[in-house]
Amino acid sequence: MANIITERKLIDLVKYPIITDKTTKLIEENQYCFAVDNKASKLDIKAAIEYIFNVRVQKINTMKSVTKKRRIGQFLGKKTSYKKAIIKLHEDDNIELFPDS
Repeated sequence: MANIITERKLIDLVKYPIITDKTTKLIEENQYCFAVDNKASKLDIKAAIEYIFNVRVQKINTMKSVTKKRRIGQFLGKKTSYKKAIIKLHEDDNIELFPDS
């Protein structure tokens, strides 16, 4: 039962891949960007990526985005902050984000 709980937590750590022009160029260098849970450590992120995608992680860089204020008319709000992880994989491994149709 404990393994099921930890597996569920690992899956919930990684929210979604970040796809932009810059991150698409990083894919050519075997680096992938994901939005992850704000409280996740590098070791947790590494375990989650290795479990979900069945790859070997070589290096992880993380950064937190700053909460930004946004105004719509008279209303002032905040953009949610998130934690971004840049994952570098071993040369032999890759993650297929765009499956062939």
